[in-house]
Parts: sequence; C-alpha cells; structure tokens
Amino acid sequence: MNDNSPSSVFSLHDADPQPGLILDGAGAVLGENRAARELRQTAGLASPEELLPINARALVKSSLEQIRAIENVESRTQPGQTGTILMWTFIPDVKTAQVLARARDATQDVRTQEEATRSNRLYRLITENTTDLISRHAPDGRFIDATPASWRLLGYWPEELRGKPLEEVFRGNHVTQKLAETRNLLRDDGYATMTLEIIHRDGSRRWFEIASRAIRETYTGAVIEVISVSRDITARVESEENNRRLAEELAHTARLATLGELASSIAHEMNQPLATIVNFASASQRYLKSARTNPECLDRVDDGLQKIVHHANRASEVIKRLRAFLRKGQKRTAPIALNDVVSNVARLCQWEAEKNNVQILERLACCAPVITADPVLLEQVLINLIRNGIEATIDARGQETQDAPAQIVVTTCINDQNETLIEVTDEGPGLDEQGIRQMFQPFFTSKPQGLGLGLSMSRSIIEGFGGFLDARPAATGGLSLICRFPASQNQKHKTAITENQPDD
Repeated sequence: MNDNSPSSVFSLHDADPQPGLILDGAGAVLGENRAARELRQTAGLASPEELLPINARALVKSSLEQIRAIENVESRTQPGQTGTILMWTFIPDVKTAQVLARARDATQDVRTQEEATRSNRLYRLITENTTDLISRHAPDGRFIDATPASWRLLGYWPEELRGKPLEEVFRGNHVTQKLAETRNLLRDDGYATMTLEIIHRDGSRRWFEIASRAIRETYTGAVIEVISVSRDITARVESEENNRRLAEELAHTARLATLGELASSIAHEMNQPLATIVNFASASQRYLKSARTNPECLDRVDDGLQKIVHHANRASEVIKRLRAFLRKGQKRTAPIALNDVVSNVARLCQWEAEKNNVQILERLACCAPVITADPVLLEQVLINLIRNGIEATIDARGQETQDAPAQIVVTTCINDQNETLIEVTDEGPGLDEQGIRQMFQPFFTSKPQGLGLGLSMSRSIIEGFGGFLDARPAATGGLSLICRFPASQNQKHKTAITENQPDD
C-alpha cells in the first residue's frame, strides 16, 4: 500500500501530526500517513480500517453522493474508557471517487465532556429527588435558587423563591434573631447550623435543621454566596417531645409507687408530730385552767404553744417534701446542696429501716458538695438505692434475729479527680460480675414481685444529669451503688438549693 495514490488529488504528509487516510468509493484504504501508522501500531490494530468509525463505508458513500464534507464522526481505538478517541472528517473528491479521511485526537475533550455530562446527570438526579432542601443565597439571605423539595417543605416552587428574603419565607418566633446570628457565624467561621421552628405557607408549624456554608471571593475573602441544606425534623422533634412526656409520666408513676411502699414511714413521720401537738395542746389547756390561781402556769402554756408551733412546722415540712417528691412536671435542674438531699431522703426511709432493724448512717462530706440536678429526681434515685439496700440486707439476714442492727451507709465525697460521689453501701448478699452487669438492664430483677425498672430508670436519670451510676462489691460483703458526677458538675461557686421549693 502506498502513502499516496497516483490518481488521487489528495496528498498525505508524514509531517502531519494528525492521522490521515485516503479511501476509495467503497471505503477501502488506499493510503495512510505516518501518524496513522504509529497510532495503529500503538493500539495494536492490524489494518488501518480499524481506525475508522464502524459506519465508515456509509459515510464515504454519503459524502461522495452529497458532495459535502462530513465532520466530527467519532471512533475509538479500543472499547470502553481506554484507548484513543478520534474525531474524523470525510472530504470527498467526486472526480476520482475518493475521500480524504482526516482525524484529530479528541480523547481529552471527549473524556472531559463525558465527565461533565455524568456529573450534571448525577447533580440533577440528586437535586430533583432529594427530600432535603438545597438552596443558594445571596450574602443578605435572598434566595438565588432552590431544589424542587422547596414545594413540599416550604410551600413555594423554586421559581417563586428566587429573589425572596429569608425573613419572608422563614416566618416564626425568634427567626430574625437566629438568622442574624447565623450570618455572623458565616462571616467569621464560614459554617453555621441552626434549628428553627417556622410557619409553613399552609399555616402549619414545622421544625427545620439548617446547615449553611459560605462561598468566599478568592482575593478579598468576602462572602459572595451561601449554600444551605435544610431538613424537616418535625417528626423527630415531636417524637422526642413525646418520649420526654412518656418518661415524665413513667417517673411520676414510679414516685407514686414508691410513695405507696413508703406509706408506713410517712404515717410514722406524720403521727409523731401530730401526737406531740395533741399532748402539748392538752397540757396547755390544763395549765390555762390553773392560770387564774397560779400565774406561773402561763409560762408553761407559752412554752407548750412554742412546741406546738415547732412540731406543726415539722409536719408541714414532711408534707412539703412529699408534695415536692410527687410533683409532676418538667425536669428542673439547678445547683443543689448534696448533703441536704441525702438527709431528706434518709428521713423519708428512716421508718422502713427501723422497722426492719436496719440503721441508715450518713457520712457526709464536710466540704458540702454542690451539683446541678433536679432535686426531686435525685431524691427518687437515692430512695431506690436505699430501699434496694434495705431489701438486700433483709434477704441476707433471712429469719435470723440479731440484737445489733444492720447498716446502710450513705456517703458523699469529692475524689482526687474532683468527681462528686454518692455511695450507698449495704450488708446484703452482694452480686457477682455477671449480676452487676445485668442489674441495670430494664426488666431484670431478682425479686419475685419486682418489675426490674428501678435501677434502670435510676441510671437513666443520673446520666441525664451528666453523671453515671455503677455498682461494685463492698467490703461488707454486700454491694456499693455509686452515683458519679464529673468535675464539671461540681458547682462549688454557685448558690445551691437547700430545700424543696413549695408547689405553685
């Protein structure tokens, strides 16, 4: 095969960097230049026809019949994403019935275009089908563009949003303030997140979680655009609110159950001051009758009245503690004096302990530790721990009668890591490692009548305060239950709540 056909008006030059072929009217190759040969050898092709498009013969025929050049016809030296991509131009010579086929290497251009097409297709697939709202904004918050999810989430089509300020679309309480804070964060940090309760176009209220990122000008660093992704979290917020409400109901129910179990202790707490009040009132009446003949009796009447007031106040404090313990409502965290809470709980459990020949010992830290917690919920936890200790101690003693009472030791302290600890230690039978792992699992109980919720709920309450509830074998042979609060919970410099607030 010659590089130049004698009868052709076309010439092929070996200095031409682009592949070139001369074809006859049937599409057969009459000649090729050096670039074509080198490309064929590199691609491992046996004949120059393999460089041409698969419909080369039809293209040659059409070019000669229509007397026009056919441009940008693609061929590939290898299938798929490998090999060289050529763009062919077919130039006809009607007199000789020959065609000059000249190619250019378009591999880079075609690959770039294909990648752009794939990226565009993927971008459209994501933006048109995502359930989150992706939006572009000017620095002042006006919408530049938005995905079709805007109709479902906001009640506006993307075309309606263009040019609208955020304050006009995101209507609700404190929206303006949060948008201003977000703009400041975007200006300073380039990234911001916020949670908003907004009013949908149809009037319904919805919760949004919005993450935004600033796009800056290269040289000045000024914010020129903001990209935001908004997610509707209404269902999640409502679920969390419902779970919180159920947790409060469960905690309140547990407190009612605990109150029923402490009924004898409450009766004793109330009976003692009431009986004392009756005794002092009767004595005062007797002294009043003798006051006319013996004026010194008036001093005894005054002393009796003072004692009546004292014991009436004591009864009032018992009622106040019980009402606070049974209070139903949201968790109210505040700095509280830990030793006062422990003493209150010890008094509530004292009658049940004495009835079972168990003594509650308080070993309170002299530094008066303060933690941030809800005093009512913390009391509920400590009552659970002390009553569990009493029951475990009774189980360990069985039917034996002992003159010396068993002991439940309640300790408060701050350890070397500046952690605040509450430790309740009993003289029960204790538990092995597997039992300690299982005791905090919901519905696990070793008591025939138990529900297995007390310790599980107690651990959840302590974790809600940022602490942790754990257990370990005690030196007494029983078990030590430890409420551990990290150093950040130790609020030494804050004013603590030392008594339960009265109900509204």
